[in-house]
Amino acid sequence: MLAIRHRTSYHYRQQVQLGPHRLMLRPREGHDIGLVSFDLDITPDAGISWASDVAGNMVATATFVAMTDSLMIESRSLLRTGAVAWPIFDIATSAINYPFRYSDDDWTDLGSLTVMQYPDDAHRLRDWAQAFVGVNPTDTLALLKDLNAGIPNWISYQARDDEGTQSPLETLDRGWGSCRDFAVLFVEAARGLGFGARIVSGYLDNRLENLIGRHASGSTHAWAEVFVPGAGWITFDPTNRSVGGFNLVPVAVGREILQVTPVSGSYGGPADMLDYMTVKVDLH
Repeated sequence: MLAIRHRTSYHYRQQVQLGPHRLMLRPREGHDIGLVSFDLDITPDAGISWASDVAGNMVATATFVAMTDSLMIESRSLLRTGAVAWPIFDIATSAINYPFRYSDDDWTDLGSLTVMQYPDDAHRLRDWAQAFVGVNPTDTLALLKDLNAGIPNWISYQARDDEGTQSPLETLDRGWGSCRDFAVLFVEAARGLGFGARIVSGYLDNRLENLIGRHASGSTHAWAEVFVPGAGWITFDPTNRSVGGFNLVPVAVGREILQVTPVSGSYGGPADMLDYMTVKVDLH
């Protein structure tokens, strides 16, 4: 069993009127992860409505009535996990070697997940990704693993507290980035090679303290998934050079990083009313 407590706190300089807040905190279930229980506590009191978005993520919307000078959102999840450290992927014969062609149905359904989301007019990112293709044809999984391992060879990990994500070209030019910058770079590069790929947000289980992450035992985290026929969605965490879902708990998937933000919302009042915010994730 794995227990996760995720607390986000906002403190304002004076009382403000909170707008609706969009919460993506409920872990996604799958064949190797089951949700035993999930609780959500919010102070001040809020009305909660649940819906699933177009990607199948569970989204809670919190609405507020009272004015407040603070906001606390805490989720508690209890999970049954079973992902293996070294998974074997049953890739379809048609996709074992790259380049391959998705079926018409897969191509239609993947849609915008195959389209690069950031400008690359000079094809710098496409050319950078293409350099990982040693021979043509080449082994599909080996290519994706090389891309996954190659990113941290080019980019140094650096935690960032500021909001937003660097564009892939900014990350390449600067030579450093956070986990979300690594994930965005990987997804864009994979799309540049013709793959369907998506961003994942969730939690990194680092209780053994042997992985790169913002906090010692656990943290919010971002990684990527690539759709490969036969195997389905394969998990890649370029921050830690890992493949497969071991040590990862997915919460939300999306076309781009802003779609999978754990907590987003607004308040009424001057723009500088937010004094500070804290995020704390505990795993045990």
